[in-house]
Amino acid sequence: MLQNNSLLAQLKQDIRSQTPRVTGTIKATDKSYGFMDGDDGNSYFIPPPHMKNVIHGDRVEAALHTENERQSVEPEVLLEPGLSRFIGRVKKREGRVSVVPDHPSIRNTLSARLAKQVDDSTINDGDWVEAKLLRHPLKPDDRSFYVQVEALIAPSDAADVPWRVTLARHALEQASPSDKSEWPLLEDSLAREDLTDRPFFTIDSASTQDMDDALCIRERDEGGWVLTVAIADPTAYVQAGDSVDLEARQRAFTVYLPGQNVTMLPETLANDLCSLKEDQVRPALACDITVAADGSIEGHRFFAAHVTSKAKLSYDNVSNWLEGTEGATWTPDFDHGESQLKALEALTHARYQWRLANALVFADRPDYAFELDEVGNVLAIHAEPRRIAMRMIEESMILANICCAKHLAEHVGHGIYNVHTGVAPEKRDQAVEFLATQGVEATPDQLGELERFTALRRSIEAKGDAWLDARLRRFQGYVTITATPGPHFGMGLDAYATWTSPIRKYGDMINHRLLKQTLAQGETALPAAETETETEHLTERRRLNRMAERDVKDWLYVRFLREAAETNQPFDAEIMDIKRGGMRVRLLDNGATVFMPSSTLHSDKTAVAIDDKDGIVRISDAVAYRLGDAVRIELSEAREDTRSLIGRPAAAQ
Repeated sequence: MLQNNSLLAQLKQDIRSQTPRVTGTIKATDKSYGFMDGDDGNSYFIPPPHMKNVIHGDRVEAALHTENERQSVEPEVLLEPGLSRFIGRVKKREGRVSVVPDHPSIRNTLSARLAKQVDDSTINDGDWVEAKLLRHPLKPDDRSFYVQVEALIAPSDAADVPWRVTLARHALEQASPSDKSEWPLLEDSLAREDLTDRPFFTIDSASTQDMDDALCIRERDEGGWVLTVAIADPTAYVQAGDSVDLEARQRAFTVYLPGQNVTMLPETLANDLCSLKEDQVRPALACDITVAADGSIEGHRFFAAHVTSKAKLSYDNVSNWLEGTEGATWTPDFDHGESQLKALEALTHARYQWRLANALVFADRPDYAFELDEVGNVLAIHAEPRRIAMRMIEESMILANICCAKHLAEHVGHGIYNVHTGVAPEKRDQAVEFLATQGVEATPDQLGELERFTALRRSIEAKGDAWLDARLRRFQGYVTITATPGPHFGMGLDAYATWTSPIRKYGDMINHRLLKQTLAQGETALPAAETETETEHLTERRRLNRMAERDVKDWLYVRFLREAAETNQPFDAEIMDIKRGGMRVRLLDNGATVFMPSSTLHSDKTAVAIDDKDGIVRISDAVAYRLGDAVRIELSEAREDTRSLIGRPAAAQ
């Protein structure tokens, strides 16, 4: 028998060695068959029997078969599983447990067992759980899929399912850090200037508790202003390397989700002791910034201080007062309030004009605020345009962060910097070729030099061509976090380093410590290696936080817009992405993202030609849609299982 098995194994090995092999990634479909995206750039058909042994996302080695000039593959060797740790929903039948992964492309029902720490009596049908893959049919000695339930995330009927499931999916903390009964101020050698008599004020959303920044401004006799930016100082309470600091380092950011914040620091620090609350003396790190009448920066000075905010102002009230909104009754009632706000408004306009002429300014887009009831149901979604008060805070923080980048570069040589290289080096030749087709002259060198790139971007933005702007952005890279100074092409700045949100961002706490150590006589700044080691972790946590925010919002959008989909409600939208399968648009009323399959774009599918490279959809050879275009669509489906909204062009009125 052993000899027969050995001969059989040898025979299989001989056949395998004579069969062409390809590697790639499994792509499941709504049908029983699937495809493999080969590493060679080809797509291979997988017949239904072979799809039973793989799962969407698996990387495999497969045998290539050709029959009647049609190619198919048979996955045989698992290179990397598409599932490892995952979130899923329980199916419980007659005491047997299985799990369906929560993934839009995975429909497999996987047999499961419970880990020892999981009580069977607490697991019910439909519950959300965390699981891990134990067995895979393509692994040696495994015959089927098998998973282990590691933990219960939320019962099926829990009101907070979107939040708990999303945080678990991205391995983010479910709650704020544990608090302490006392938070004594640390002893340090910094002399803090007493600014408690200055008329500092904060401007934030009315519900904000963790207020990082307070401002005070005075006009200069010779023209221009001196803006003092005071930033909350959690490093006055948190010692580098202690347990609170290590927890903040791990979290890296406060996670802001609709209806729930998971703070980076314990809530007593974030929302009370460090928050620049009205009429409370607070330790702060401050910067005096001298700004000329034309908006240019003439100088800055960092220092430690004690400050007291004289007023907690809201964006809406300040904007209504400055813009003269009809029916608004609020007026600034703190000392020098009117003159302070008027001066800050004037500085904001000067800085904005300076950046228009010398740097780059992002187009104003509204923020969208979710109004929820006590159990998490969405009552409304409000579009919040970027009014004057928001712009005042934005320009003040940009000013402060420019000064931080310059100060650290001159006095330390490293820190936590936001760097954007503009057009990715490997795409510069392609970008030049594309721009030439649009009558825009450029060279690869020009795209790699900040001043020339900034001038080019301003000239393109002046054209007001949304498609051209969106198309060029496809060549650009992402903002990265680095330990050494570098240009921020997206903002048109030589360098940019944030320190204005230390309650919410650990990178800002690092920059605080570096800034404070440049102020302390005789002390050595943190070594570059300590900031270098942080950048990768900060980048990854920022990515996870953004994905979590997006995922929760997508879930809430589907719930909120379910009725609109049932009635095919029309919406105004803008095209944000064009792929081979269709278009993705953003609804202007509420910010929701909607997918429009190519099959919905015209009654004759053969008339639709999608150029995903150039971001253009042609119908019967005529351009019908382009990136950045305004469109009128109607919702057709709201799928909660995949958290996706589906739409189509609105019917002609």
